[in-house]
Amino acid sequence: MAGIHRAFRSIQTAVEYPRLTRFSLKAPKSVEVQFDDGSLYSLPAEYLRVYSPAADSKVRSVAGEKVIYGRRYVGILSAEPVGNYGVRLLFDDLHKTGIFTWDYFYHLGSNKFTMMRNYITTLKKHGLSRDPLKRK
Repeated sequence: MAGIHRAFRSIQTAVEYPRLTRFSLKAPKSVEVQFDDGSLYSLPAEYLRVYSPAADSKVRSVAGEKVIYGRRYVGILSAEPVGNYGVRLLFDDLHKTGIFTWDYFYHLGSNKFTMMRNYITTLKKHGLSRDPLKRK
């Protein structure tokens, strides 16, 4: 019986993403990805930097919430293939530790508007901005 529950749980949680058919770096501003279901997403550098899957994304903890801010004008310098499942993006703020899988690109593309809206709402909630800090 436990084996049946495990199998059912894995079926429920397994998400089948479409396969990537095209990856194009539009440096420094965006990445364009296309999938075999016809989906085509243009993902801006700021969005990718904010939602980098890396653990050390240069975040600020505000009231216990991790927030990345001031990245409106961040650029992408390069994309380095990682196996056959993703790429490592190098941003011009020298962040380069996150590996973006093809499935993660699909997730980011299909949820772009909701995730960007949530990001902007979080910034406003904490009095932060998408714009970089002004140097004195």
